Amino acid sequence: MDIEQKFESAKQAYAEWGVDVDAALAVLGNVQVSLHCWQGDDVGGFETPDAELSGGGIQVTGNYPGKARSIEELRADLEEAYSLIPGRHRLNLHAIYGDFQGTKVERNQIELRHYQSWVDWAREKGLALDFNATCFSHPLAASGATLSHADRGVRDFWIEHVKRCREIAAGFGRALGQRSVHNLWIPDGAKDHIVGRYAARERLLESLDEIYALKLETENLGDAVESKLFGIGSEAFVAGSHEFYMGYAISRNLMLCLDMGHFHPTESVADKVSSLLLYLPKLLIHVSRGIRWDSDHVVILGDDIRALMQEIVRADALGRVNIALDFFDAEMNRVGAWVIGARATLRAVLEALLEPIGVAREYEASSQAFGRLAALEEAKHLPVGDVWEYYCASNSVPTGRAWIQEIERYEKTVLSHRS
Repeated sequence: MDIEQKFESAKQAYAEWGVDVDAALAVLGNVQVSLHCWQGDDVGGFETPDAELSGGGIQVTGNYPGKARSIEELRADLEEAYSLIPGRHRLNLHAIYGDFQGTKVERNQIELRHYQSWVDWAREKGLALDFNATCFSHPLAASGATLSHADRGVRDFWIEHVKRCREIAAGFGRALGQRSVHNLWIPDGAKDHIVGRYAARERLLESLDEIYALKLETENLGDAVESKLFGIGSEAFVAGSHEFYMGYAISRNLMLCLDMGHFHPTESVADKVSSLLLYLPKLLIHVSRGIRWDSDHVVILGDDIRALMQEIVRADALGRVNIALDFFDAEMNRVGAWVIGARATLRAVLEALLEPIGVAREYEASSQAFGRLAALEEAKHLPVGDVWEYYCASNSVPTGRAWIQEIERYEKTVLSHRS
């Protein structure tokens, strides 16, 4: 059978469980995934010709050939990736990826004009833009502290940087007509136990309040804050812990960012969703894959992301959750990494949308634990792959091995020529 025939057969199989496949695909078509620019060049950015990641408790491993060395190369790689991902999506920029035209611009001096070429490119490609302050890879972050630093002058530098980043994100929203999410993550922490935890968090709280005192139009800007469990060089203490930012987001009505790699390996991020959505209007999810630590492995279709998307869909919260990728792997084709992660994320959303939740809820309402569990088990055998292939084909995106072969072609004809 061809793709359409398989799809029609799959629709019938799902219909027997009360699932409307066409309705599920209509919802999926509105799901936007924000691709992270930093996968394309190993978190280097374009502040200087030889810019590279330093500090911050994060690390990129590997040296696979073909990484982007300029804005033009990064955009070309992104365009290749988007052509292999069904749907219309977003781009997540870090502040160090501005179009600085070879001029050194300090981070507390950046303006929207330094990102205008990104706005023009995004408009041409039909993309929305998100943004992140970059509080690492900088001399004033070398100590391991930024917004919680004991030196007021250092804090002021980073406060001004984040304020300007929020203004830039709001400018993205105005220019492109789609709300831009600005996410704030800082590396602040300590390698060994300290006695000044309260003081550091008090300074961070004061810095954040000064940053968010700058009121910007909410129709163009969404503010998120991101926690972390630990990092390299911050194993014993992280100022912006989950508890700190959960309290801050709820008390200040901000989005809370849950990075899937920023918790204990056995901790379920999915289980946090239904609790947090009772107190917060929106969440930001950084889809990542940590192995033993926050190692930012390329996202695959595993149990963790399946559980996360199930929880979001079961809570009818797709409209309240922003989805962004966050990983970096320099041991493989970087364009391929984007595509694997984005397709896995969308496939997990599709599986959740196709779950026979109506049947499962009926069993649950009548206290039939066996029926509920059996229905969810049988759903695992339904032909979701045939629906996915149809969705890709209907979006003019290669299916089967064809998308893998296209990336291999791009590597041979483009990436391999970068020295």
